[in-house]
Amino acid sequence: MDGLRWLLLGFGLIVVAAVYLYTRIQRKKIQDSPQQDLFDDRLEPALDTSRVEPVFVGEPVDVGADDAPVVEPAAPPEQKIVTLRIIARNDGAFAGDELVLSLRGIGMRHGKFGIFHRFEGNDEDKIVFSAASLVEPGSFDLTNIKEQEIPGISLFMVLPGPMEGAEGFDLMMAAARALAQSLNAELLDESGSTLSIQRERYLREEIIAYEHHLGIA
Repeated sequence: MDGLRWLLLGFGLIVVAAVYLYTRIQRKKIQDSPQQDLFDDRLEPALDTSRVEPVFVGEPVDVGADDAPVVEPAAPPEQKIVTLRIIARNDGAFAGDELVLSLRGIGMRHGKFGIFHRFEGNDEDKIVFSAASLVEPGSFDLTNIKEQEIPGISLFMVLPGPMEGAEGFDLMMAAARALAQSLNAELLDESGSTLSIQRERYLREEIIAYEHHLGIA
């Protein structure tokens, strides 16, 4: 029994000595070998370009465009045209140059469309009323006006105009009377009938009612 104990004890000492020697040898190898950069062998992650999705830049999208309310442009107001006629008596005709002098004498000027206009002040964009020849196409050819004979003219105003309709009508009536007197002519309404006081008042009231309807007056 004592022999076995001594045998095991000797075997244990041999194992301990072997482990000690192995440890010393490994430590020596580590100390003698050059240190390596632990990061030298680190692999960088590679970018797989085959899997990169292309990005396209397109037109900007207006998300709310379809939802925006559509504003319709306001319709222009319905126009009204008031017309008077000045006709030579006895189926006669006016000498062209005399007629032009009479038109200029009441402050009318030759202008747009080749006809005469009465402007508000000097602004040629603000036409109160106009005068056109009853000879087609209605314009006045001033280059040979002396050779022309004109049986009559039409005075007309287009509403809405640059001023209140009743005020513009009063100006046109005053001009028509002045022309009829200077030319010794007949003053008629739009239908060719003699313009009576009653008809004149009716036309004026029509203009006022028209502007009330539009909310102008």
